[in-house]
Amino acid sequence: MKLMILKQENIFKRPGLFTLCCVGLIAFVAIIAATAFFLTVRGAEQTMVPDIQGKSLIEALLELQQKELYPRIELRYSASAADKGLILEQEPRAGSIVKAGRRIRLVISQGAAISVVENYVGRGIDDVRIELQTMFASNPQPLITLKDPILYQYSSKPAGVVLEQSPASGANIFSPIELELIVSRGEEDILLETPDFIGLSVDKAVEKASNSGIRFNFSTRMGQSRRNAETVVAQTPEAGLKIDSGDVVELVVATPARIDLDENEVFSLFKYTLPENPYPLPATLEVILPGGERKVLAALKHSGGDFTFPYRLPSGSVIILSLLNREMYRETVR
Repeated sequence: MKLMILKQENIFKRPGLFTLCCVGLIAFVAIIAATAFFLTVRGAEQTMVPDIQGKSLIEALLELQQKELYPRIELRYSASAADKGLILEQEPRAGSIVKAGRRIRLVISQGAAISVVENYVGRGIDDVRIELQTMFASNPQPLITLKDPILYQYSSKPAGVVLEQSPASGANIFSPIELELIVSRGEEDILLETPDFIGLSVDKAVEKASNSGIRFNFSTRMGQSRRNAETVVAQTPEAGLKIDSGDVVELVVATPARIDLDENEVFSLFKYTLPENPYPLPATLEVILPGGERKVLAALKHSGGDFTFPYRLPSGSVIILSLLNREMYRETVR
């Protein structure tokens, strides 16, 4: 007993040892408290994601509730009207191990975007393509697709107009279908009178040819006079002659003298071969200038084959050729 009292007296006589003991005691209590806290406040229990794809929304919600999971709902049109109200997709996938309380992404069908075939007769085939692409842009399995190849036949209707369709308009849609179309390619063996292009600028020549339905092709040659530079100086066949609608008129444009061009300007001939089409399609030739400005050089309808266009542009410009608003080719001016 006397020895214990002496030890306690020694502790109090040594302040450093006393402080160390206090700190140790506090640390021990803190560890005990933290352990108790983490044992009490445990993480959420884990659970397995059920397979609810293909089930109704009510069934899916009940199964998620049993697993203490919550839905995040998205709506989408599907390929079949019979899918309406069913779960098309789920994320995470069935069988995944997640914490309780997790939100599960559910994609629910709104049914088919349309339930019957529309009437496409009398409409332009280009408009029909765009409408179908837009209607089913977000659907991995489009409800209606165009059957290829599309059939074309001569008709008194303008080229590109839908003459017949199958299935007929009003037919019910229960599953994805292929729409068969017969499209007009215009009248057969039409004779056109060749316009006079001599002396016209490139822009005016393109406009005149487009308005008259004439197919044309540009080439260039050195100009004999600075006055007629960048204008049509020759054409074949000559003006006033009757030609078939498929014949091509060759237009020769005089190149400007180098002295008339700015230091960084280039005069050249753009040329690209487009796929042949049964009737003319909207084509656009644009340029992006070195400063970023975008301009339209030519907008016309083209039946395919060689697309040519003389241009005078700053070096570094980018020329872009598009068909039906789809980029076909681009090149940089050098």
